[in-house]
Amino acid sequence: MKPSELRGKSGEELQKELEGLMRAQFGLRMQLATQQLSNTSQMKKVKRDIARVRTIMREKAAK
Repeated sequence: MKPSELRGKSGEELQKELEGLMRAQFGLRMQLATQQLSNTSQMKKVKRDIARVRTIMREKAAK
């Protein structure tokens, strides 16, 4: 997910995106705990996407 794509979304859309990413992160954590996660790099990608969304939300709130 690119920051330019996120900047084009409204605050509500960003909130929905964040909720979806948080759910994905939870699912990945459960898979990791039960030894079912084969591609651990997904954790890093989701964590970075969450940080991107939160950063864009903060930028929009500051304006």
